[in-house]
Amino acid sequence: MSVPNPTSRFTFPAVPAVLLSIVSVQGGAAIAKGLFPVLGPAGTTSLRVGISALVLLLVVRPRLGRLTKAQWRAVVPYGLALGLMNLLFYYALARIPLGLAVTLEFVGPLGLALAGSRRWVDVVWALLAAAGIALIAPWQGQGIDLLGMAFALAAGGAWTVYIVLGQRTAAVLPGQQAVAIGMLFAALPVLPLGIASGSLAGLTPHLLLLGALLALFSSVLPFSLEMQALRTLPTRTFSILMSLEPVAAALSGWLLLDERLLLPQWLAVGFIVVASAGATLTTKSDEPAALGGK
Repeated sequence: MSVPNPTSRFTFPAVPAVLLSIVSVQGGAAIAKGLFPVLGPAGTTSLRVGISALVLLLVVRPRLGRLTKAQWRAVVPYGLALGLMNLLFYYALARIPLGLAVTLEFVGPLGLALAGSRRWVDVVWALLAAAGIALIAPWQGQGIDLLGMAFALAAGGAWTVYIVLGQRTAAVLPGQQAVAIGMLFAALPVLPLGIASGSLAGLTPHLLLLGALLALFSSVLPFSLEMQALRTLPTRTFSILMSLEPVAAALSGWLLLDERLLLPQWLAVGFIVVASAGATLTTKSDEPAALGGK
């Protein structure tokens, strides 16, 4: 999840800002994967969430003592869902290529966008998404790690919960404070596992620097760009652009991590991207957009 940078004086046109945000997030994922051999998924998630939380506390300075009971009831589960989502995604990323992890994770918000729909065209998007998953699955017992796939799908489920809870939290708490306080509670399901792994005990200045870069590229920069873009960009257009994230992840994995996908897996990425964009296009204008970035 991203962190706002309200002090930034730089501005980008809306569409390039969203595209740069996507590139930044996938670059951050590549950094995270490089940390796994040393810190493991739990330690890496702890480092990212911990640094992001510290940055938020310093920049936003949320007034915790002034929160109402309704605000606490909204923001605490929102933060827990945020932490769980990132933890599950990193566990998936430790086992399967970046492009496939993001593609499978997108099934969660896509399902939310299609939930309860009675339009025949949305059946097409659901079938496309199902075909994408079928193309990824290793039907002959070889290839992609099944546990990694399960972690990615579970991360998508947590992303769905995060979207729903985020909408509720935004209704009772200003955006920057919601993210700041939410990130604080995101550490609760993450830090115990990071500490238990023992990997955080060996932190060095070099690892802390990489952790700061991870927080910058995965959180600070993308959220700043996305919030700037949303001031002028329609939510539906924003969601369609964010549907390109699986493709960006696959390209990032190929260029930065030498992760090469087979043709069926590239087709799977394409199917789920088309399904996500199509579901966004056919969503009624009064329905919340579910396919935004995390």
